[in-house]
Amino acid sequence: MKRFALIALLAATAAAGANAQTFIDYARVRSVDPQFETIQVPRNVCTNEVFNETRAIGGERQYGGAVIGGLAGGVLGNQVGRGSGRSAATALGVVLGAVAGDRIGNRNQFERYENVPREVQTCRTVNDVQQRPAGFRVSYDYRGQQYTTVLPNNPGPNLQVRVSVEPVVQ
Repeated sequence: MKRFALIALLAATAAAGANAQTFIDYARVRSVDPQFETIQVPRNVCTNEVFNETRAIGGERQYGGAVIGGLAGGVLGNQVGRGSGRSAATALGVVLGAVAGDRIGNRNQFERYENVPREVQTCRTVNDVQQRPAGFRVSYDYRGQQYTTVLPNNPGPNLQVRVSVEPVVQ
C-alpha cells in the first residue's frame, strides 16, 4: 500500500513538471547601484641617495725602492754568509731588502684622502589600493513583488525575466 502511494505521488509530480511552462517577460527596474571591489596593485618605488665615500688617493706605486733595497740586501747578505750558507744569506737579504725598500719608497704614497660622492638606489614594493567595478546591484518589481540581483551590466529601465509557471499538486 505504501509503495502504491509513493508511486502515485511520483507520477503526479512528474506529470505536473511536464506541464510546466516557461516564458520571457519584462520587469520594471527600481534602482541600479554600481558595486565595486577593492584590489591591491603592487608597484616599485625607488629612491636615489648620495653618500660621500672616503677614498685614499695617490699616484702609481713606485718600484725603485724595492729594486734598490733588494740590491742592498743582497750585498749585505753576501757579506754575512760563509761557505754554502752564503747563497741562502744572499737570497734572504734580497727578499728582506726589497720589502723594506718598497715600504720606504711608497710610505707617503696613500696618505691623502678625498670624499667621492656615490649614488645608491633603493627600491621597495608598495601596494596601491584601487577600486574597480564588479557589477550592478539591481532592484526590480515583477507583478507586485520586489526582487534584487547582481548583474554584470546596467539593464536600463526594464529587465528581461524568465518566468516559470507550473501547477501546484495537492
